[in-house]
Amino acid sequence: MEKAKGDISLVYTSQITARFSYITRELFPSVELTDSTERFIAHLGVKISYSKEKFCSNTLWIVPYGLLAEKDIHQQKINCAEWKGKKMFFATGGDIPFDIFSASFYLLSRYEEYLPHELDEYGRYSHTNSIAYKEAFLITPLVNEWLKLLQVQLRERCSNSKFKIHHSTFSFVPTYDVDEAFSYRHKPLWKNVAGFFRDFLLGKLEEVVERGNVYSGRKPDPYDTFDWIDSLHEKFRLKPIYFFLTIVKRGQYDKNLSADSNALQKLYQRLSEKYECGLHPSWQSGTEEWLLGKEMETLQNIIQKPIAISRNHYLRFTVPHTYQRLIAVGIKEDYSMAYGNVNGFRASYALPFHWYDLEKEITTDLVVHPFCFMEATSFFNQAYSVEQAAEEIQYYYDTVKKVNGEFVTLFHNHFLTEQPQWIQWREMYAAFLKKNFG
Repeated sequence: MEKAKGDISLVYTSQITARFSYITRELFPSVELTDSTERFIAHLGVKISYSKEKFCSNTLWIVPYGLLAEKDIHQQKINCAEWKGKKMFFATGGDIPFDIFSASFYLLSRYEEYLPHELDEYGRYSHTNSIAYKEAFLITPLVNEWLKLLQVQLRERCSNSKFKIHHSTFSFVPTYDVDEAFSYRHKPLWKNVAGFFRDFLLGKLEEVVERGNVYSGRKPDPYDTFDWIDSLHEKFRLKPIYFFLTIVKRGQYDKNLSADSNALQKLYQRLSEKYECGLHPSWQSGTEEWLLGKEMETLQNIIQKPIAISRNHYLRFTVPHTYQRLIAVGIKEDYSMAYGNVNGFRASYALPFHWYDLEKEITTDLVVHPFCFMEATSFFNQAYSVEQAAEEIQYYYDTVKKVNGEFVTLFHNHFLTEQPQWIQWREMYAAFLKKNFG
């Protein structure tokens, strides 16, 4: 009889498919899979039987829905119910009432984004298409919560269960998108003159005075908040990530200084010497595909370091196309997994996970880092006051911490200025960090 080997846990299925192998090993990194009934019955450790019929005692039995045995992509019939106070779907039966593996795969693979869907005003997959939005669990890392409940079920069957779930320690990763490094300084004279007269004619006298003071050197550029942000990192011992918009070709949504700008290059070099940095692929690179490789090459030449991480500008990406392109140019990790119009958990998960390419039916090496809070979304799309945004970011912090997840936030340097319209947001961010890390 096979003896239990320390922490080894065994999962049985009659057919080890690419989808099944992906989701089980993604959620349970220490698990072993088997399609041998003899080995499974003989195993003395923690066991999960993923089968139509229960054939072994002292095991957790989950009945397959069928999704993981398929090799195509088609509309799935989804009816939500509840399991121990949490939403669930793909109801089957067994010791828990649904196929947790298929449901988790559906959410992490972003299966629904391969199906026909409506686009938002920026041509992105709209959150209103998603099951998470329709069933009101968008603000919940549902897969993580299912896993916590599953652990309880396993412990009831095996008191010394050491069934390991992916990651067990909460972490916080503050990230910043540098869409516009400077508001006035280092921009061409003609642009500042045009902006001066435009603001004057519109009666924006504060902006007229501010522009004049900055351009004459009497005051620092309001968007140059990097030293202040840096002071927060040092004070609260944080390790941030910066994503740099590297303009090779200007466009309507790509308004940073040109990559040729000496001031911009010095800023990127200074930040990259101290912190992890990645590419912020431009809006245009989503259409003009040659730009992605050129922007990556340009940024690497500026900072003299290889680039392996990214987050798309305006969170403009599509699956599988964008991820396939990122892999092709050498990106290893991406931080775009969120919606641009609403905060929440796009993949219903609060931990990094490998991307599964449904089109090719393979597990890729690309690691996806989902995030759930962006200050611009709170302000522009959700129309939150700074007080509401403070409650929102704290809610997501507390929620991710409860499931031992990775809490990733997104702020912009131009949102953290001392300008009258943004000073309260700057103070809110500092207060959040002090409360939770001070």
